[in-house]
Amino acid sequence: MATQTTLTISSKNYSSWSLRGWLAAKFSGIEFETVVIPPDDAAARAEILLLSPSILVPCLNHNGIKVWDILAINEYLNELQPQAGLLPLTNPARTHCRSICGEMHSGFSALRSALPMNLRAHFPGFKVWSRAQADIERIIEIWRECLATYGGPYLFGKLSVADAMYAPVVTRFVTYDVHLDPDIVAYCRRILDLPEMREWISAAQLETEDIDELDVEF
Repeated sequence: MATQTTLTISSKNYSSWSLRGWLAAKFSGIEFETVVIPPDDAAARAEILLLSPSILVPCLNHNGIKVWDILAINEYLNELQPQAGLLPLTNPARTHCRSICGEMHSGFSALRSALPMNLRAHFPGFKVWSRAQADIERIIEIWRECLATYGGPYLFGKLSVADAMYAPVVTRFVTYDVHLDPDIVAYCRRILDLPEMREWISAAQLETEDIDELDVEF
């Protein structure tokens, strides 16, 4: 019997949670179909605008098992496809990976509010307010520590759920013209050059739905 696997997502242009789940599924190597909820759906819109918890998307359905929170999806995919190495093999590195994924999951609220994901937009010279700048500096600290500790080219050497979790931040840095040092620019370029990211961004550029609150330059 064929495996029946779907991943429910929302807007590829606006939904950072959808991107995280989709990348994790792609990195795992499973075959899945994508189910898209339009961003004008009230519940999807509320999640994108940070007005409700991320429960609706992404949502993985695998052989009748439903998994929705992104951290739960990461763990499920790692158990399902251990050979993919979504989590590092050694306990210290695996614990480190889970910790920075958890920090991304529950933190950086100022960054999320001030620099929402919007792949079709570009705001050159965007002024980042101080609390969001503190979030940016913390993220860069995390990236530098991981790249130095595990030798790159990705956060834990090879692609992992950590790269999937932080990929939407890479797009925000581009959208809002955030100044970065060359080593961080190089990591961002590696993420943007992934075939999976190119596929996602190309699809996002073709979307026509707009969320006015996320298209205003402020």
